[in-house]
Amino acid sequence: MALNLPAYRPARNTQILRYLAFAGMILIAPLFFVGGPGWSDGPLFKSAWNLGHILFFALLTLAIQPWRIWTGWTLWGISTLAVLLLGTGIELLQHGTSRQMDWQDILRNQVGVWTILALRPRASLTRKSRPVVWPLRLTVAALLAAEIGATARVAIQQYHVSQLLPALYDFRQPDPSPFWDGVIAPVTDHAIDAHKRALRISLSTAQYSGVSLHNLPEDWRDYDRLVIDLYNPQDHPLPMILRINDMEHDLGDNNYNDRFNTRLPLIPGPNQFKMDLDRIKAAPESRSMNMQAIRRLILFAVALPEPKTLYLRDIRLE
Repeated sequence: MALNLPAYRPARNTQILRYLAFAGMILIAPLFFVGGPGWSDGPLFKSAWNLGHILFFALLTLAIQPWRIWTGWTLWGISTLAVLLLGTGIELLQHGTSRQMDWQDILRNQVGVWTILALRPRASLTRKSRPVVWPLRLTVAALLAAEIGATARVAIQQYHVSQLLPALYDFRQPDPSPFWDGVIAPVTDHAIDAHKRALRISLSTAQYSGVSLHNLPEDWRDYDRLVIDLYNPQDHPLPMILRINDMEHDLGDNNYNDRFNTRLPLIPGPNQFKMDLDRIKAAPESRSMNMQAIRRLILFAVALPEPKTLYLRDIRLE
């Protein structure tokens, strides 16, 4: 026997969905200007945070329901233009705060509104335009999948980083930029047999010149020593400095006495340095370094008289 459902139920459900979208939008909106990833946060948090643009503008579209006013290409055109202007305004306002502008966020905003429009029956297009409905939906789906896929790839990358120990870097990586800052490139010169590759570090005459390993396994508690293998191709010594800090230091005032600093005097040819982790742990003046939250390892030189090159051949814990 068929059920006699009230005729108003679909409209009521639509209204409830609209109220929920409004509520979600209001909760998310302040996050454009407060909170969010800082410079010390990891790449996965930053990548996942970017998906919030898609979610916010999808909720905004559900809340406003522009298809009640326009249809067809007019609906798509006006919605796209409105989101473009609103998104640009948000980016400009963020530029006036501690947040940085990211023009790729404008595309993410569009993906949010396009996703909802594409899910509308027949993509809210007129009869003459209906042959393009499925190509349009597939295009929007591809854009959405690309954004979600990018975050998924970062998640996989970060899982691999967490499994690297005792190594702190995988020398098989073809591109070091997701892990290192600075002028650094993978090469086969001066590599050790274990890796077949090394990292060439180019140093300039700037006051501070070097590289920073910012994406690395953070929990060093089960190990005793840090081992760094370097190669100095110059025919004279090269003075380098090693700096290591934890997350607490990253969130602090960059106090010199709140981190580990040591000199690495490189003689010509191969150099290996071993440092006890207890020494690193005890380096901060007024506390112990959190060996469960190591955030950054920096190799740099100070005020070199001319550009130099060195090679990082291995970096690991023992």
